[in-house]
Amino acid sequence: MLLYLLDLAGIAVFAISGVLAAGRAGLDWLGVVVIASVTAVGGGTLRDLLLDRHPVFWIREVRYVYVILAATAAAIAWVHFFTLPEHALALADALGLALFAMTGAQVAEERRLPTLVVILIGTMTGAAGGLLRDVLTDRVPLLLSSGIYGSAAIAGIAAYLLLQAAGTPRRWAFHAGLLLVVALRLGGIYGGWHLPVLRLSA
Repeated sequence: MLLYLLDLAGIAVFAISGVLAAGRAGLDWLGVVVIASVTAVGGGTLRDLLLDRHPVFWIREVRYVYVILAATAAAIAWVHFFTLPEHALALADALGLALFAMTGAQVAEERRLPTLVVILIGTMTGAAGGLLRDVLTDRVPLLLSSGIYGSAAIAGIAAYLLLQAAGTPRRWAFHAGLLLVVALRLGGIYGGWHLPVLRLSA
């Protein structure tokens, strides 16, 4: 039940980040719904296809679609009446990244896959929706920027798995990994944290 509720929360948060990105790109309401939907289900769809989970989660459970529509409508109403806070998109994306990365890792973990595969599946689940959103709205994908992004997901999932291996209860390990992803991503946003940049001379 907790995994399901967190999955719904991730859907809602990523849908909101899609609305914000679509609004900045000047799309009409249909375009906003499309971007919100792609952002919300992109990572989970890739996860299910790679793990051969059929039907795909949002086809199997239509409630996910309702959550996307409700979150999209709420976000549209909010930005219509209130000023959009600075870094609102990045903050929404940070929370969505954390939720989807961790839940994606748990889905892969339940398949008893190798540790490296669990980390990769979790990271793709967290990052793929945002990648599609950024490409469709003509922005440099956050995944490819120099700030902490995909590496935050990798670190959080790795911490989750290591804590479990050390005997920490799964729930607490999950929350610790989730908080680490958010903390690292916020450090990238507000603290300018980043991985070393490769610079080649001409």
